[in-house]
Amino acid sequence: MAATLTSPELNIAALREQFPILHQRVHGRPLVYLDNAATSQKPQRVIDALVGYYEGYNANIHRGIHTLAEQATKAFEDTRIALRDFIHAAATEEIIFTRGVTESINLVASSFGRAFVKAGDEIIVSGLEHHSNIVPWQMMCALHGAILKVIPVREDGTLDLQAYESLLCRRTRLVAVNHASNSLGTINPIAHMISLAHQAGAYVLIDGAQSGPHLDIDVQALDCDFYCLSAHKMYGPTGTGILYGKRALLDSMPPYMGGGEMIRDVSFERTTYNELPYKFEAGTPNIADVVAFREAIMFIRELGKGDIRRHEDRLLKYARQRLDVIPRVKLVGVAPEKVSVQSFTIEGMHPFDVGQLLDARGIAVRTGHHCTQPLMDALGIVGTIRASFAVYNTLEEVDALAEGIEKAVALIS
Repeated sequence: MAATLTSPELNIAALREQFPILHQRVHGRPLVYLDNAATSQKPQRVIDALVGYYEGYNANIHRGIHTLAEQATKAFEDTRIALRDFIHAAATEEIIFTRGVTESINLVASSFGRAFVKAGDEIIVSGLEHHSNIVPWQMMCALHGAILKVIPVREDGTLDLQAYESLLCRRTRLVAVNHASNSLGTINPIAHMISLAHQAGAYVLIDGAQSGPHLDIDVQALDCDFYCLSAHKMYGPTGTGILYGKRALLDSMPPYMGGGEMIRDVSFERTTYNELPYKFEAGTPNIADVVAFREAIMFIRELGKGDIRRHEDRLLKYARQRLDVIPRVKLVGVAPEKVSVQSFTIEGMHPFDVGQLLDARGIAVRTGHHCTQPLMDALGIVGTIRASFAVYNTLEEVDALAEGIEKAVALIS
């Protein structure tokens, strides 16, 4: 099979030089990292920004007038501005820093739930959701007496939109769906889904964990009410991300946590809360990682999502061609519109065993249910082997994956 380290748009060999972790051997073989849907690797500029904060201007933000505090505050808020532009939000006040998509969803479930949800209301999620976009809504429904409804998934990994329309009604308070599936890669038609939800009078939250590094995001054009991102899926640090929310909606929601920064005035009799976005950012935040997050955003913007997407689509197409002809291999999730994720099973082999065999060849994939147990149950499988591709992956690495799968299949043939 022909393979190359270049693409028509990007010099992948040169790009890979920016990622120090990729240049190592695992079990005596070159690392082939295909677990990007779990977390992507970090370019040197992100690592340098993280270290640069601690070495050069480590200080708490928003609370000091000395030079280091002002420098740290500016760097922190520069990331907020970059994220506003990255998703085309109307204002920086609509960008709330969190620990990532999981905390963003929990924030909405708690705060929006207290302000807007009552007994008998309905929350709609899809059968493609990560546990992080299921469990918080179950908890909220139990607390407020609301009802959780689920959009079914078709065999090809797409949502049943006719069923979705039938679920929408005057009792629907909120629809929470992912932009792209972490297990199958399916890209959901969220613009259409948002429009239908709004026609029914419902609000919409979009889990963007898998879309951040791959898809163009324009929250104003989508007209979503909430959108969530995690930095570590986007070549950035772990433990930080954002919740986007429409300003009027965020203004109407109570704080998620109490403490420093989220207050305007405190007495033992009463407390008044700070303005947006600080009302939802209690305590000292993850300053260093937020600062480094900006470098990840700039890395993506400088490459261009169009070129990134074309390269990743090429990898995905090639992987499907290679895997689909291997005996006993079954591709799982074959939606026509996907991000660069391909799950599959091997007849007669447990996904964990396959993962260990591949690891022995230096190939990192994800195995199991991928925090989507209800989806696996609906598909009638215990889990999958998932290969997920990033901009630094190559066709040569796809060949290595296919050869590893061929070796695994040979053990049971």
